[in-house]
Amino acid sequence: MIKQKSIIEALLDPSVFPEKPREVVLAQTQMSLVFLTGKTAYKVKRPVNLGYLDYTTLEKRKHFCYQELMLNRRLCPEVYIGVVPITLNNGKYTIDGEGEIIEYAVKMLQLPPDKMMDHLLQNKKLSREMVVRVANKLAVFHKCADTNEEISKYGTIDIISINTEENFSQTKLYIGTAISEDTYKAITGFTRSYLKNNKPLFDSRIAQSKIRDCHGDLHAAHVCFINGICIYDCIEFNDRFRYGDVASEVAFLAMDIDKLDRPDLSELFVKAYIAASKDKGTNKLLNFYKCYRAYVRGKVECFKFDNSNISDDEKTQCLQSATKYFKLAESYISKID
Repeated sequence: MIKQKSIIEALLDPSVFPEKPREVVLAQTQMSLVFLTGKTAYKVKRPVNLGYLDYTTLEKRKHFCYQELMLNRRLCPEVYIGVVPITLNNGKYTIDGEGEIIEYAVKMLQLPPDKMMDHLLQNKKLSREMVVRVANKLAVFHKCADTNEEISKYGTIDIISINTEENFSQTKLYIGTAISEDTYKAITGFTRSYLKNNKPLFDSRIAQSKIRDCHGDLHAAHVCFINGICIYDCIEFNDRFRYGDVASEVAFLAMDIDKLDRPDLSELFVKAYIAASKDKGTNKLLNFYKCYRAYVRGKVECFKFDNSNISDDEKTQCLQSATKYFKLAESYISKID
């Protein structure tokens, strides 16, 4: 078995790539290695099992590379180029060459950081017209997204409760560091009470076919204003994280815009989505799902904090970001009628 450390060292050599770039820059996450050539990016999955995802075998990584390609082409077809093998032949590594296949990568266009929605928001360059365009694109996507009896189950109280309770159990460890005990109790108590008392509302969403195969991770950093609008990096590793109420997905991005201190644009986004989709039921669940999504983002930042591949400064930033998300989640409780 080829160790991934050897693959990393090999892929930092520009001559391995068909583009023959001047340099290769490596970006790392807990789940992936991304090799940036300037024009293209090659995303390699780490051989890890994190419970909610399993990339431990070459066949599984190949499978999820193709899943990533297929699912992301729904919203960003021009950017996702294909899946390419990484081969080893007589001691020489190549991309899509001859020899033993030792790894797979998703090949995509390298997206410009300054065109990302979060960057544009932070630099006051996101216009109202751009926000409306995102809302319109999302409404069309949701209308066409798959739904069936299996997917609709993920809109039931039982499944939603499984997801929320998983969030709460996975964040207990961070009480006193990223989240205060009072905030934790307030959010858990509210969530359990809301789900218990609003079953007819959730049932009506199922009856209206509002539970769809969505993006699953729609925050501002995953929206890029290139080739029109590219909404990329959806969840491919676990279907249940994509299946859900379209209102939850709308709430996700609206919440993230709130977090970036633009509640006016968040409100505009929601109004534009409802106008385009004719889904007035989104408003009834918006703040519940904003609370849920903010809590999920706080949890993810906590997981990043535990990543051994990041620096101490990055760890500090993760904790600060997690705390902000958890406080934001709590703030939505008072906004629910």
